[in-house]
Amino acid sequence: MTLQRLGLALLLAAAVPPGLPPAQAAEAYAMQAARQPDFGQMQRLGRTMFFDPALSASGEQSCASCHDPASAYGPPNGKPVQPGGRDGQALGFRATPSLRYLQNVPPFTEHRFDDDVDESVDQGPAGGHDWDGRAATVHEQSGLALLSPNEMANADAAAVVERLRRAPYAGEFRATFGADALDAVEPAFQWALLALEMFQQDAAQFHPYSSKYDAVLRGRARLTPQEARGLALFNDEAKGNCASCHPSAVSATTGAFPAFTDHGHIVVGVPRNRDLPANRDPAFFDLGLCGPERHDLAASREHCGAFRTPTLRNVALRQAFFHNGVLHSLDEVMRFYVTRDLEPQRWFGRGAGGQVEPYDDLPGALKENVNTDPPFDRVAGDKPALDAQEIADVIAFLKTLTDGYAP
Repeated sequence: MTLQRLGLALLLAAAVPPGLPPAQAAEAYAMQAARQPDFGQMQRLGRTMFFDPALSASGEQSCASCHDPASAYGPPNGKPVQPGGRDGQALGFRATPSLRYLQNVPPFTEHRFDDDVDESVDQGPAGGHDWDGRAATVHEQSGLALLSPNEMANADAAAVVERLRRAPYAGEFRATFGADALDAVEPAFQWALLALEMFQQDAAQFHPYSSKYDAVLRGRARLTPQEARGLALFNDEAKGNCASCHPSAVSATTGAFPAFTDHGHIVVGVPRNRDLPANRDPAFFDLGLCGPERHDLAASREHCGAFRTPTLRNVALRQAFFHNGVLHSLDEVMRFYVTRDLEPQRWFGRGAGGQVEPYDDLPGALKENVNTDPPFDRVAGDKPALDAQEIADVIAFLKTLTDGYAP
């Protein structure tokens, strides 16, 4: 593993409602099949809802507040987590991910078999939405955001539906899904999530494939010498080794352009972010797949500390990285990758005895879950996998992944 397990819908210091039961999401799709609402109308309605702060308990936070279109539908600032909640000031403990390039994220599985690598090898946990993969679809993820105490903070589905009934576009909602669409809470809530989901299927907005690298893949642009060196280092298993988790090649099986994530879950061992209110409690740890947001894998200690690999597309637009937003520049992230175990005093805090405590955001024996693939295969005294110039080259390549390239 490598070059980034960069950070990605802010989630919560308090207990969050679980993801929608799969049966509810399936029911929504059955409703869609039966009533066949117009796709364009659903997208337009979903867009209106996405930008409506009145759908939050505070009346001040829309989906777009944290997922800014100008920031590739990621956070618009360098805050490690975005404020939300009923008063608009609550802080969770996870960074806001970009919503771009999520269209092919598979549902979560503990056992991934990848045709583009070796279909006989179990690659481990993969897939699902949110940092811990607990939402199977964009539909379910949208429900989490609307109900999360640290995000839009609606008490329940009924509160969301009541806001929709009062919305200036309530007529549009009924015109899209039927005159009775807002009558009963559960169907109305599912229609709302369906509208948000359909908006996020807008290719121009959410998966435009319009970066310089995409132009290169289409034969319409060329990398500069520095960018080409960066790509080579990105792919080199003995150097950056980034492509082991962020594949850069066109899929050999489908011909799809790379998403720059394998959707896997991995334990990077990032530093504890002491700026987060939740981390003021020394007994609190965000263990990703093991909780506290997700509960079904709490006993699977081998998964503790693992978070889903985000896409690196548009990564140069981010100002806070990793699941806890602890680092704030690509240069800082790259230097963490190549010096994590060479200079632990640079990254980690100290324990009660004053000694540097590597992987200080993991408790006790769970530290053994931390990934040690290149460039994490070094020990104190070794030469870093990448020098300063090579780091600059990789960053130059990463900047070619920003959408909106104009030759």
